[in-house]
Amino acid sequence: MINVKVNRENLEYDIYALIKAFYPEEEIDIKVVHDGEAEESVRVPSFYDVVLSSSRVSCSYNEGEERNVCGEELLSPEKAAIKNAMKRCIYGCIASHTGKSLPWGTLTGIRPVKIPMLMINEGRTDDEIGKYLKYNYLVSEKKAALSISIAHKEIKVLKDIDLTGGYSLYIGIPFCPTTCLYCSFTSYPIARYKGLVDDYLKALYKELDLTCELYKGKSPDSIYIGGGTPTTLTPLQFKELFRYLGKLFDLDKVLEITVEAGRPDSIDRDKLVTLKELGVTRISINPQTMNEDTLKLIGRRHTVSDVKNAFRLARECGFDNINTDIILGLPGEGLSHVKRTMEELKSLRPDSITVHSMAIKRAAGMAEYLKEHEEIKSINTPDMLECADKAARELDMEPYYLYRQKNMAGNFENVGYSREGCEGIYNILIMEELQSIVACGAGTVSKRVYPDGLITRCDNVKDVELYLSRLDEMLERKRKLFCDFSDA
Repeated sequence: MINVKVNRENLEYDIYALIKAFYPEEEIDIKVVHDGEAEESVRVPSFYDVVLSSSRVSCSYNEGEERNVCGEELLSPEKAAIKNAMKRCIYGCIASHTGKSLPWGTLTGIRPVKIPMLMINEGRTDDEIGKYLKYNYLVSEKKAALSISIAHKEIKVLKDIDLTGGYSLYIGIPFCPTTCLYCSFTSYPIARYKGLVDDYLKALYKELDLTCELYKGKSPDSIYIGGGTPTTLTPLQFKELFRYLGKLFDLDKVLEITVEAGRPDSIDRDKLVTLKELGVTRISINPQTMNEDTLKLIGRRHTVSDVKNAFRLARECGFDNINTDIILGLPGEGLSHVKRTMEELKSLRPDSITVHSMAIKRAAGMAEYLKEHEEIKSINTPDMLECADKAARELDMEPYYLYRQKNMAGNFENVGYSREGCEGIYNILIMEELQSIVACGAGTVSKRVYPDGLITRCDNVKDVELYLSRLDEMLERKRKLFCDFSDA
């Protein structure tokens, strides 16, 4: 247990996330201790004091004090500057104590590319941006260069898209063949909920009706049908869904229509032919690993051969933009497993690859499984990331988007690679929060992005039956969120 005491509220998350990055397996308890309430063993200065009892590290910073922190002179008492100084102070103390460094330095947010993207748009040079990331956030040279290159790619991909007046549409299908051990998304076993699927789609149509009303018939720039596993729907259900979409929107104006065909055991020729005929431009077939033993452990009811057959069928049906997801740091996997996965993917030649670093969520069965099986570890290393990066580049792919998650193995990142012209437009828009997203379905979150950068949200309940019974309530929330969009 690591005990942390601070005397200023609203900083707990940043401190927790930074310490957790150094000590991923430790429990961390943060308490706000106000002046006069501190225990005698804890000296609380006028602004900030943190004591890490289990590691015997202490760090303090006084508001208004002019001092050199990690090579940068701090003169401003403004909140953001002070928060960053505190994080650098904590980082320096723990790094010195442990001898460890973090690839992303003090950055704890999930969207590190936002910083270089903003600075590029301000006319700053790559060298200036790199120095800023290094000295303000202690980001490694390698990760700084990666984030800067991705920012340039994103700007190029989005240059002709209306970010302020346009929007994208997410449609959530929360059903899966089975629930994977690592999954914390909204998903329900299709066998149990099969009788509710048609009712669920009817509820979705009401949300789509409202979307059309709010945007006065304007078509979205991109449509992403995710889950869950959308390909648990039958070909007939897909045809009905797209018939309804076509009634409301001009699908010929949509730049990208993606369907997650994530589970190879949910794909057959009939479904793929149907999706292609309906105008789907991009699909994602996600093995997560190409190692049989790991597939069984994580609850995937398919084999490596099933993945290969799904790719073959998709190509035969005419799909020329196929993404595949893999996860680094799955339980029991090391560098040799990653090499095997990447060699198998190189033979399949997907058009894009999303490389995820394992993030163990409390809501997923993986956390409990690892507690019960201490001999099995979830470990990610720089060598694993470099192996995946090398294989993707050998397929003529470049990184095009990046994001991070809490509790990520190795404190690394998720990176999307693609061939030129096969970048996932929706992925960039949602991760960089550059365009409003209307999200329909159980467990989805809609985001309104204003021209000044303000972002407001509303979410739908996760439970399918509650979604059906409380639909009117969620429609009203969404109406309030987007009611004046056409006037914005």
